Amino acid sequence: MERYDVLIAGAGVTGGMIARELSRYNLSVCLLEKENDVACGATKANSGIIHGGHDPVPGTLKARLNAIGNPMLFEACRQLNVPHRRNESMVCAFGPDEEPAVDRLYQRGLENGIEGLEVITGDMARQLEPALSTQITKALLIKNSGIVCPYSLTIAAVGNAMDNGVTLKRNFEINKIEKTDGLFTVCSANGETVQGEYLINCAGCAADKIAAMAGDGFYTINPRAGEYMLMDKSEGGRVSRTIFQTPGKEGKGILVTPTVHGNLLTGPTAQAVDSGDSTFTSAQQLEKIQRLAAKSVPGVNFRQVITSFSGVRSSVDGGDFIIRMSDKVEKFAHVAAIDSPGLTCCVSIAVYVVDMLAQAGLKLTEKENWNGTREDPLAFSKMDMDQKNKVIAENPAYGKIVCRCETITEGEIMESLTRQPVALDLDGVKRRTRSGMGRCQGGFCSPYIMKLIAQHTGTDMTAVTKNGGSSYIAVHKL
Repeated sequence: MERYDVLIAGAGVTGGMIARELSRYNLSVCLLEKENDVACGATKANSGIIHGGHDPVPGTLKARLNAIGNPMLFEACRQLNVPHRRNESMVCAFGPDEEPAVDRLYQRGLENGIEGLEVITGDMARQLEPALSTQITKALLIKNSGIVCPYSLTIAAVGNAMDNGVTLKRNFEINKIEKTDGLFTVCSANGETVQGEYLINCAGCAADKIAAMAGDGFYTINPRAGEYMLMDKSEGGRVSRTIFQTPGKEGKGILVTPTVHGNLLTGPTAQAVDSGDSTFTSAQQLEKIQRLAAKSVPGVNFRQVITSFSGVRSSVDGGDFIIRMSDKVEKFAHVAAIDSPGLTCCVSIAVYVVDMLAQAGLKLTEKENWNGTREDPLAFSKMDMDQKNKVIAENPAYGKIVCRCETITEGEIMESLTRQPVALDLDGVKRRTRSGMGRCQGGFCSPYIMKLIAQHTGTDMTAVTKNGGSSYIAVHKL
């Protein structure tokens, strides 16, 4: 049985960043993920907003970790070559009734120590963003906020952790945890077992179940689904900033934002669901997105929607993050209810958790050869023509376009199958290279990518899945 110093349950952005932070030290660390890839829970269906820190209630863990986490995340993105941009954001009021909410958020931001906040008139907002509604009368401009690709961030964090010695185990759905002789024995549904001295629970919507298995289930996760609509790049320039409406009891409301890859994203909704697997979309909720997004930016052309999707956030009564060592189970760490602004806080959470483990007795000795940087996986697309021709001369696979919508080459796809954490399925290649993320959504390139996966793994195309499990695409050969 494999034994580690630290086990981490859940390879979303929080678990991935904790693994990266722990990889700085002379420790054996194992990251356990129930899906066929990392970032397959709430992380992959995330707005991708780097929040400025004006929204969390002062004095909460969210407020503290957001304030310090914002610059830490920008720095991590630079180190890991993750697509990101400091594009600013606005919270908009529609009429006198909503204007006090803007003032309250401004004061809250000042109390949280956030710089770069400015209250502006509706006319000033439209000077910055001409596509905004004429009904907007006041706005809070947040200058330190930005956008990031959340699954690219997680892939990079986990890959960097693995480059520094961390082990990743996929398809490891935890179904039993025992603590004997100072060690956690963690069993998976497929019969695999590992042991560790410390166990960190970053399991998202399953965090309450993991906590109960470990013997300290004092909270219940309330899953909330958020649906989104993604527009083609023809709509990507509609706004340059992230546009929020004043928040309500269900959260920050429907936003309109550019993405780092040039698309336009609208959403999310917020409705209670049964579990983290309830990632369906509905006509009713998608209609709601269109109606409310058009309230902020009337000109959005929803005929350019290329896909819709849903992500499930994990929340608890009380609203704050749960990040603490267990009172009942020694060396068991809760990192739960990481909803918004959890993505923004992922680096600050990681530092907070590692410090928490050190106080609980984990010995931290820094590695002399730790490397916190990662080469740019999108480097080829950013090269000039002379540089591309040089790469193609060395490897002709980079001269063959496979995904026409996003201009992705065979060389980039093959790299995704060999670089940690390697892609194991069609969606894994998609998240690493953007092949299949364009207007046709993989209609043209998917069969050829399936062929490349099959050739690389020495299997038949009928063994290739969309996202692991039984999600087979080709049933049999004709």
